[in-house]
Amino acid sequence: MAAKKEAVTFLGLLNDIKSRKFRPIYVLHGEESYYIDRLEEAIVENALTVDERDFNLNVIYGADVTDIRAVISMCKQYPAMSQYQVVVIREAQIIGKLNNKGNANELNQLKHYAEQPLNSTILVVCNKGGAIAGKDFVDAVKKNNSGVVFRSDKLREGRPVELAALEYIKSLGCRIDDKALSMMASNVGNDISRLYTEIDKLKILVADDKSITPELIERNIGISKDYNNFELEEALSSRNAKKAFEIINYYEKNPKANPTVMTVSVLFSFFSKILLYRTSPDKSQEGLMAAIGTKSAFRVRKIGDASKYYNTAACVNIITWIRECDAKSKGIGSRQDAAALLRELIYKILHA
Repeated sequence: MAAKKEAVTFLGLLNDIKSRKFRPIYVLHGEESYYIDRLEEAIVENALTVDERDFNLNVIYGADVTDIRAVISMCKQYPAMSQYQVVVIREAQIIGKLNNKGNANELNQLKHYAEQPLNSTILVVCNKGGAIAGKDFVDAVKKNNSGVVFRSDKLREGRPVELAALEYIKSLGCRIDDKALSMMASNVGNDISRLYTEIDKLKILVADDKSITPELIERNIGISKDYNNFELEEALSSRNAKKAFEIINYYEKNPKANPTVMTVSVLFSFFSKILLYRTSPDKSQEGLMAAIGTKSAFRVRKIGDASKYYNTAACVNIITWIRECDAKSKGIGSRQDAAALLRELIYKILHA
């Protein structure tokens, strides 16, 4: 049986590019434009010096492609006084549409080039907003092992954001504790561009131990180490009403730094995991990790501690109230301000 190929990851691909392990073709497609832009930029920066770009970098926009054969011809040219030439197609999702040729049909003409690409050319096809239409072209890249196909998906809020942040921090040679990680993920959200930018900023400011701490985040990102969604989870976990309402009062005074939609999302994820913890048939450490979708023993313990205060019925009711609060905060069936809605939700949770 053939060995299963490992999935192409953003950081793995970025590391290969920085190590100049180039492939003849890169197909970058999906909804998250940040990854696509970052990889395209990395390819150009690492394949060509600034001087080499004048003669060996060709950037083409999908709207300007009237005949894909002209692009293929360009790819078959040899570089001028350089090891590589780079051909970048941006907005590939538009190719063929303006000329009524059919997006997929036009892109699929690249199939024949993908079967025998020139090793001195790096073709980068950027397709934002969804999956690329040229299935025959993509299949040819995979079948002939002539390049890389990377699907750039948006991050879901909650644990996937934490995992993405943790992986990136580790790739930079830094460390972060659970509280700092939760502070960052819950307040930055699934805006991957902002998440990585903030991490890059913190990397420059870390001490000799390379540790990103809550204090460092508070000083440089503007997230309070005492009043944040991580601390709100902690307060609710032990039914500490005083601390919970102190945090909500802080949120009311600092609404831009603490959007209600983010807090509601964090609470939904937290109580959903408590429910999964309580109803998991496998109560082993491994079983509970799988049930709540984490590899962190700390996270399992935290959810377990909270489950002592909230039974299954309470969790079901709380999740319903969170959904109602989310709808009302978006103006559906209520004109209450966000702070009042959040305060009401916290009261219900504490008395569930």
